[in-house]
Amino acid sequence: MNILFYGLNYAPEPTGTGRYTGEMAAWLAARGHAVEVICGLPHYPQWKLAPAYADGRARVETLDGVRVLRAPHFVPSAEALGAGARIRLETSFTLSSARYWVPRFFRRNRPDLVIAVMPPMQVAVWPLLYAWLRRVPWVLHVQDLQVDAALRLGMLNGAFGRLLYAIESFLLRRATRVSTITEAMRARVVAKGVPEERTWLVPNWADIAAIRPGPRDNAFRRALGVSEDAVVALYAGNMGEKQGLETVLQAAALCRDDPRLVFVMVGAGAARARLERRAAELELPNLRFLPLQPAERLNEMLAAGDIHLVIQRRDAADLVMPSKLTNILAAGRCCVATAAPGTALHEVVHGHALGAVVPPDDGAALAAAVRRLAAEPERRATCGNRARAYAQAYLDKERILAVLEERLRELVGH
Repeated sequence: MNILFYGLNYAPEPTGTGRYTGEMAAWLAARGHAVEVICGLPHYPQWKLAPAYADGRARVETLDGVRVLRAPHFVPSAEALGAGARIRLETSFTLSSARYWVPRFFRRNRPDLVIAVMPPMQVAVWPLLYAWLRRVPWVLHVQDLQVDAALRLGMLNGAFGRLLYAIESFLLRRATRVSTITEAMRARVVAKGVPEERTWLVPNWADIAAIRPGPRDNAFRRALGVSEDAVVALYAGNMGEKQGLETVLQAAALCRDDPRLVFVMVGAGAARARLERRAAELELPNLRFLPLQPAERLNEMLAAGDIHLVIQRRDAADLVMPSKLTNILAAGRCCVATAAPGTALHEVVHGHALGAVVPPDDGAALAAAVRRLAAEPERRATCGNRARAYAQAYLDKERILAVLEERLRELVGH
């Protein structure tokens, strides 16, 4: 097949949407398909351009057998990241990517299909116009119901929020197919008016061959300088507003009397500077912040954590699914998740006994769960074994992408 991807985020961004889109496109290219990507410049989760792209210019490159066309765009700083800044970022990308889209409307050759990756919502605009004029089917792959989350979290409100919600629903209904990463998100898409038979479930995956259980005592843990009997409660991932990471600070404050417990927060994001300031105010000797780690240290970092923290705000439940969970499970590690009953996150962790689940936004409950697991190494090991088994059964990258490939073939008649 000849496949065109369109999305703001793409490899080499190491986390979130960019990571998954990059892996999906590279996998399809390795299967012999001709794959092109129209995308933005790498900037996430640091919210500044990656050093290799610091000139901010458009460029064409090849990554992992994929032809990548990058459009320049505005990048807000993490400190200025509000609804207005996000809209400016997304609109600048939509306008800038016209340089790659407009000529395609007049070319004789056309792709077999287009895959647009949301968020942002605006990525649906060019594929929709292209489908109308060139009769090319397109798939809208939803990693995050961004507008719903922004409304629930109070980042959007009033008539403008309702307008964006209506536009998002319109775009979803016009896609040839809509794919989502959890059943709960698919149900939400159907509730917006998309016929169920036009929806696909395409879960986020783990590379279970590359991410494997490893020794707890490793170079990453030794670099932390913690004792052998210390219990490391690790949060590794994006530090944004949807996570509600103040809960981790509250838990660390409540556990400061236990010398065994060390809380470690690894990553970058819009909320990191604020979290660091708050941690300094609380004077937490048992909490450390580390920068985003390079990919080659991922296995060691995951293995070094005794208890992994998967934090989600109540308001964002089932509108996003923490992408960090797949790697935690592939690494065979126990976790504590903040999730309400009935959500996808609760169903995975509690339903398969992969760790503990506590109510969202409750620092005391999180601290109590961490204390209990810290005192039960056998339970942590059992949960870790179940986590690895779950990853092998449900999160295998090869299996998930093979199913997607077959669906794409059926869609275009190949």
